[in-house]
Amino acid sequence: MPSKTINKITGSRSDELTAHFYEVLDKHMEEVVEGKALKLFEVQDMAEKLYVHPIHLSNTIKETTGKSPCDIYEEKLIEIAKGLLQNSDKAIADVAIQLTYDPSNFTKFFKKMLGMTPKQYRQKIKFK
Repeated sequence: MPSKTINKITGSRSDELTAHFYEVLDKHMEEVVEGKALKLFEVQDMAEKLYVHPIHLSNTIKETTGKSPCDIYEEKLIEIAKGLLQNSDKAIADVAIQLTYDPSNFTKFFKKMLGMTPKQYRQKIKFK
């Protein structure tokens, strides 16, 4: 009975899992930026950190946010990439490596997400 009372006060179990997902994701993104992460997490890595099945995690995140965990992850990653490209003079290849990407794959990912390459993005923001 106590858990039902807690859920009524703090929200649903789905909301709780979603909040924990964002906490784990934010911590991982910090580690990526600091160069402490060797690879980018996948859904199964996130699920393992949250002690749930990957399908359950995906379904819950989709239910509570309307987006898949991968979509949320990619959106956060692109925001970090944009910040690094705006606020540093690092070479694009170095930004890619910092984000655990091969430079050519980073360019493809960036273009898929924003419709322009990292170089085009940098040129665009410098002329604003």
